[in-house]
Amino acid sequence: MNFETSALHRAWRALRFLRLVDLLIMACALVWLTACRPEPHADVVIVNGNEPESLDPAIVTAIPDMRIAKALFEGLARLDGASGRPVPGLAERWELSPDGRVYTFHLRTNAVWSTGEAITTADVLYSWLRALNPATASDYAGQLFYIRNAEGYYTGQIKDPSRVGIHALDPHTFQVELNYPLAFFLDLCCYPTLAVVPRQAIDRYGDRWVTHQPLPCSGPYELDAWRLNDKVRLRKNRYYWDASNTHSEVVDLLPTASPNTALNLYETGVADIVWDKDLVPVELMDVLVKRPDYHNFSFLGTFFYRFNVTRKPLDDPRVRQAFALATDKRQIVHKLTYGGEKIASHFVPDGVANYQSPEGLGFDPSRARRLLAEAGFPGGKGFPHLQYVFFSAAGGGAKIQGKLAVELQQMWRAELGVEIELRQIERKIFYSAQSRLDYDLSASSWVGDYNDANTFLDMYVGNSGNNRTGWKSARYDALILEANQQADLHRRAELFRQAEALLITQEVPIVPVYFYTGFTYFNDRTLKGLHPNLLDVHPQHYVWIVGPKRGS
Repeated sequence: MNFETSALHRAWRALRFLRLVDLLIMACALVWLTACRPEPHADVVIVNGNEPESLDPAIVTAIPDMRIAKALFEGLARLDGASGRPVPGLAERWELSPDGRVYTFHLRTNAVWSTGEAITTADVLYSWLRALNPATASDYAGQLFYIRNAEGYYTGQIKDPSRVGIHALDPHTFQVELNYPLAFFLDLCCYPTLAVVPRQAIDRYGDRWVTHQPLPCSGPYELDAWRLNDKVRLRKNRYYWDASNTHSEVVDLLPTASPNTALNLYETGVADIVWDKDLVPVELMDVLVKRPDYHNFSFLGTFFYRFNVTRKPLDDPRVRQAFALATDKRQIVHKLTYGGEKIASHFVPDGVANYQSPEGLGFDPSRARRLLAEAGFPGGKGFPHLQYVFFSAAGGGAKIQGKLAVELQQMWRAELGVEIELRQIERKIFYSAQSRLDYDLSASSWVGDYNDANTFLDMYVGNSGNNRTGWKSARYDALILEANQQADLHRRAELFRQAEALLITQEVPIVPVYFYTGFTYFNDRTLKGLHPNLLDVHPQHYVWIVGPKRGS
């Protein structure tokens, strides 16, 4: 079953939208209650991108939302700020069975909620089952499907939650039974979907639980205020098990989608960090990259465009291949991007652990025209009216998407003789349209959730909520499943390569265009604890300011 296109899943997404409206109403109430209180300056101020839609770790999908959710709610493991690799979180240690299928986690005896109550394995069990409940409408519920019977419980084939392979053996011992050995399971334990959330608040307040104070938090920070279009203020959780190593007492995250506003906030000393390339004024990029407080680095992110293969003639692989072969990626990178981006000849970025991608389709207009003619559209004659959609943006790296859309339109007109209409829509509507398959061709991007090829390739298995193309392949699904069952890393990589070749050269529901480069600006002489890593993750509790703040 394709969860994105099923009627049940669409209904739950509609319900989640209504929940978000309720959350916004409650957040407005928080603004009213706190607006008149004087407050001290934050220790660290971060420009965080768009206004969060939610802070519930089970349903967040946008990177700005995830940053905040991970500061508030921790899982059994957490990501190290320097390496981006899993380290112990609420679990102080774990053991793995000889067959690699059973993890036994031991919770810290000093793990407590920010409100003082003990965190136990019953809280972990509740949180994971809640993420698996379709009523929660978690887009990332599939991250738990590697657990025995978890997918069956999600789809309703299994009704008894005790049959899912997660067990609270005692208040501090939690056991997980996997379907097969999984190289990246600890990485998943760091992800917001598997974070521990407070049943006591959710049972009492329902969908509005994240807006009620005091909010029980399991992470290094607790929520001090969420003021719409102003800030999210985090305050150090004094009950956090590692509170002595949480360096900053108060952290403010400012929502803005405007690169010029972000730059002004930074230049005037209001903000200490801007860490999204979309918030860099693209017209100033060539100057800013030369400054010592601007930092670029490699990370696991790919820009691509996707096809809705449920619409004709995009259901024909030859048509999709023709579009791919008529896309001059080199011209796009050299002409439009300014931060050191690299041409994506494959989908999984370079640098992923234990993996090397196959080569995809290059720029070959002659072959593209032959394939389009074979599909019944010689010289583009008779090709139907289609749209390429992308989200609107105030400027910066996101503004490139409009220019890129025009570039693609011109390439396809020149090389294929087809006319594609461009449609720019608001960001939230854009993502909703992708999920509903309400588009023809669509700009897309993906940033890896963990350092493994699977975080890119399992997006396109038939039951993935992140597929959003309508494409299904039994062969592809089987290759991904077999790869993840392999203990031999070389054999695993070969199976992944076969799957990726099917994705980008044969079936082509997506076309990779370029790999992202991270671009962050901050003064590394005064701001400490922020390290570049392949996942572009920078936990706030690792970050602090040395000496007086700028602008103070």
